[in-house]
Amino acid sequence: MQEKKLNKAVSDVKLMKTPEGKTEVKNAVKDATKKVESKVGDVAEAAAKKAEVEVKEPVKKVEIETKVPAKKVAVKAEAPSKKEVAEPQIAVKQDIPMEQPDLGPRRSVAFIGSECYPFVKTGGLGDVMYALPKALAKLNLDVKVILPRYKCIPQKYQEKMEYRGSFDMNLCSDGKQYYVGIMEYQEDGVVYDFIDNDEFFSWGNPYTNLIDDIPKFCYFAKAALAALNYLNWTPDVVHCHDWQAALVPLYLRTCFQDTDVGRAISVLTIHNLKFQGIWDVKTMKGLTGFSSDLFVPDKLEFNKDANMLKGGLVYADYITTVSDTYAQEIQTEYYGEGLNGLLSARHFDMQGIVNGIDYTTYNPQTDSKIYMNYDASSFRKKKYVNKERLQEELGLEVDKKKYMIGLISRLTDQKGLDLINAVMDGLVDEFTQLVVIGTGEPQYENMFRHYAWKYPNRVSANICYSDDLAHKLYAAADAFLMPSRFEPCGLTQMISFRYGTVPIVRETGGLKDTVQAYNEYDNSGDGFSFTNYNADEMLQVINYSKHIFYDRKRQWNQMVDRGMANDFSWNASKFRYEGLYNYLLGE
Repeated sequence: MQEKKLNKAVSDVKLMKTPEGKTEVKNAVKDATKKVESKVGDVAEAAAKKAEVEVKEPVKKVEIETKVPAKKVAVKAEAPSKKEVAEPQIAVKQDIPMEQPDLGPRRSVAFIGSECYPFVKTGGLGDVMYALPKALAKLNLDVKVILPRYKCIPQKYQEKMEYRGSFDMNLCSDGKQYYVGIMEYQEDGVVYDFIDNDEFFSWGNPYTNLIDDIPKFCYFAKAALAALNYLNWTPDVVHCHDWQAALVPLYLRTCFQDTDVGRAISVLTIHNLKFQGIWDVKTMKGLTGFSSDLFVPDKLEFNKDANMLKGGLVYADYITTVSDTYAQEIQTEYYGEGLNGLLSARHFDMQGIVNGIDYTTYNPQTDSKIYMNYDASSFRKKKYVNKERLQEELGLEVDKKKYMIGLISRLTDQKGLDLINAVMDGLVDEFTQLVVIGTGEPQYENMFRHYAWKYPNRVSANICYSDDLAHKLYAAADAFLMPSRFEPCGLTQMISFRYGTVPIVRETGGLKDTVQAYNEYDNSGDGFSFTNYNADEMLQVINYSKHIFYDRKRQWNQMVDRGMANDFSWNASKFRYEGLYNYLLGE
């Protein structure tokens, strides 16, 4: 027992070299307090007898120090004799700092975009602007996200923002000064800086119409860079997203080329090539203050107009898209939206990196927005509860045996809604229910309203976007339909996998990259797909999925198992982005 106490008393040892080159032993147990002495007793005596410790060259001094808050007494000790070497030795713990691995310089990245969950979100861009910076921050990157401070941002986030400063900025060719305020919010290792200006961001929604949106995002692109200079925070990489931030590379190489932020590398990610920010040249000159030599065919000019996205694609140091297949598709005339020639010319400076989803936000085991939680081992017994509860909430026929198909989308022609309209009567038969969530073009909103009226027990048209309702649908549906004419990446199919819901997709863009078609002969695959943009082909695949659901339930459940086992988190993609940044920075 005394030996154990002795070992503890001398366990914390520091090796130090004194100017005199002599050896000292500091024992904090000696003369501590009477209380300490009573507890230590024989231990202190034993420690005094074994105070001589072998000291190996080149160390010249040993210092023993306990953690007990007591006075320290130094005791000189002679070097051990040959006889003493044979005595049992006391292990000495050396408090020597461990050598840390060289991780290289900590890189900094500024993300600039028009939306970001949970502050404001209309689509996949909002998810990426939230999840990717968060993932990169865990790789020890210094990450900042710059966003407009829309009035629609929930008050609970507005209240936590801190004022970081303000200044006036010259923007237009008329010399007018515009106010730029900076409000800051921090979470999960990411700093969010919001550009504050009531003149541009007082609307209830982030996007209204081009007449308002183009001036707003011309201002935002320049204000974001000016804010970085004001904060004296110079990123290694400026990563901007879609046409709303596409003028950032132009401003970097013109107005800001002689400033600190002008040294940054620029990356532009195309989330959807269809939207480009096109307006007449005269107006754009006035809004941006750019000189006439930028409005030429090899820069901003596009079919006699000015194209914000094109300008960004010309001036960005590197271009990414949100899937490998989409990176190839947009170099063709069919998918290139008039920019395929430029993108083909820059194909050596472009790659596709598939988006991921945040696995904390989308987790059926912990999701508080769904009716009943479940995981891969319990979905067979619990998932149907979510279907029945959602059926009840939406006024559909409550029957767990119904084949429920979900659709969450912007209601535009891109999403293949014409195909659904062509075969709707055959799609929603007596065994099938369709639940739609989304907003968009009036013709498609009214189309789904009509079918909800025509088939009240089979079709639910929710012409809105509700994140809570979306989570419920992911957990309740048996399948998710995505018949897109084109789809840069798509997140819905990844989220549906997470919730044990089988995707039915057209083979295009990111849908082709992420969904493996079911093969009943070798029982492989995790979803259903069709190749051509054709309504009959789509309906055929949907009917085939019903057959597997009803007649081959075991194979269906195994397909769900494979889908839930997929990893579409940012674990893989974040390293590709980190590698890209290092490559661009010459590492």
